[in-house]
Amino acid sequence: MLPILKKEFNSFFASPIAYLVIGVFLLVNGLFLWVFKDDLNILNAGYADLNSFFLLAPWILLFLIPAITMKSFADELHSGTIETLKTKPITNWQIVLGKFTASLVLIFVALAPTLTYAYTILQLGNPVGNLDIGSTVGSYIGLLFLAATYTSVGLFTSTFSKNQIVAFILGVFITFFLFYGFDAIASLFSDSYTVQLFGINEHFKSISRGVIDTRDIIYFVSVTVFFLLATKNQLRNA
Repeated sequence: MLPILKKEFNSFFASPIAYLVIGVFLLVNGLFLWVFKDDLNILNAGYADLNSFFLLAPWILLFLIPAITMKSFADELHSGTIETLKTKPITNWQIVLGKFTASLVLIFVALAPTLTYAYTILQLGNPVGNLDIGSTVGSYIGLLFLAATYTSVGLFTSTFSKNQIVAFILGVFITFFLFYGFDAIASLFSDSYTVQLFGINEHFKSISRGVIDTRDIIYFVSVTVFFLLATKNQLRNA
């Protein structure tokens, strides 16, 4: 698994992908949170919190993560190197986990600079240090789980086609449905909360309150493992 992880991670930085992902993620967040005079602007919010960031980040990652993962297997299928990869002394599961971990580490690298947002708010708060640490930590944990789920979906869709654009569109569609689709469906039913529990958004919001509920963790882990297993199955049939 480690050779695949290193190869995949190095390939990100050997091309513009890593720099574009990190740059776009930080630029878009920075503009909406600190520059544009809209409802998401932290300086105009009137309270010392990062709610705007945690509201915006899942939507940005919804597009950026499929852009990272779209080449993971689609490129291998297109170039024919998938057969060579499968003949190496590693299992399909190790291949999937290696690519999954490499993509996830890149997302963590992109998220790391946003910790400066928390420090900035700590200093700008009145009094200094007036920040809900529990909620902020919970939101970051939720964002990491959400990123893992998005990444597993992106890997899965990259096994469907040799065309990276097709893999990207499928990845965006499925992650969008998982994040927002169940909320939309819930509006059609009287027992809406039960339907919402099938979606990512409800569990992300739950963790963001600062309470780490095992039900939310089980949900994210289950969905992530499901798509990783589906990816392994697709790889076996490739």
